[in-house]
Amino acid sequence: MLTTFWSWWVIILTVTNLVLITWLLFANKKIAVNEEDTEDQTTGHVYDGIEEYDNPLPKWWFQMFVITLVFGVFYFALYPSLGNFKGFLNWTSIGQWEGEMEVANAKYAETFGQYKEMSIEEIAADPKAMKIGTRLFANNCSVCHGADGGGAEGFPNLTDKDWLYGGAPEQIAVSISNGRMGNMPPWGEVLGEDGVINTAEYVRKLSGLEHDAAKAEAGATHFATVCAACHGADGKGMHVLGAPNLTDDVWLYNDSREAIRHAIRNGRANVMPAQVDKLREDKIRMLTAYVYGLSQE
Repeated sequence: MLTTFWSWWVIILTVTNLVLITWLLFANKKIAVNEEDTEDQTTGHVYDGIEEYDNPLPKWWFQMFVITLVFGVFYFALYPSLGNFKGFLNWTSIGQWEGEMEVANAKYAETFGQYKEMSIEEIAADPKAMKIGTRLFANNCSVCHGADGGGAEGFPNLTDKDWLYGGAPEQIAVSISNGRMGNMPPWGEVLGEDGVINTAEYVRKLSGLEHDAAKAEAGATHFATVCAACHGADGKGMHVLGAPNLTDDVWLYNDSREAIRHAIRNGRANVMPAQVDKLREDKIRMLTAYVYGLSQE
């Protein structure tokens, strides 16, 4: 929405240009050259020995210009083309989109409606429903989680049993609808570099990885002080916080010493965008069933 000044600026500038173009078209309209006049009429311009005849526009060409100008006048009157003037049709791109969405919703209501009374588990076991879910996943989720749901570094694997926020259908639906914001604060300044190294060794010990026993023992104290609040005293994580389980062999990034130290030192910040404003409820339900099914195979 433009301010009143800029709205009138656009209106005046547009109308002025339209009037000037119309004047220019008619002011330069010429009567056809007299056939008895044997002297060629040229514009006087010469370029590389080539002269331009000063003939009028072909009639059909002139008429096309006139039709275009008339069309422009009607277009400006009917549609929002002049500043804040909405046009007599009161058309908006949002209104057109909403209308098209209503038509699409009505068209596909039958496709998704047949699964409305089924549970997520039942939908996940229906091959026909999963074909629909495959297409929805490919269009909306695969760019981050991979075409097969296997994930990538920083993007969770959806095909295993490990879940940051829980793998129950209700929890998956919340993740898809509202998105997730995973945030681990940096602890480098609090622990110091030695503390970061020792804590990383303790985390490796929790996961059953090769580690330095002496450093891991020193890191246990740091873990209890700054890490246990989210990951739990036993390191098994908390779904409510999205804090990962550090005792298994599943890693959102990787299990190298440097990767673990980097996470402790600098923290991590992951965002999964909410889909509730992008997808209808029935599509979110179908995606929930598809993602749930990926981990049940």
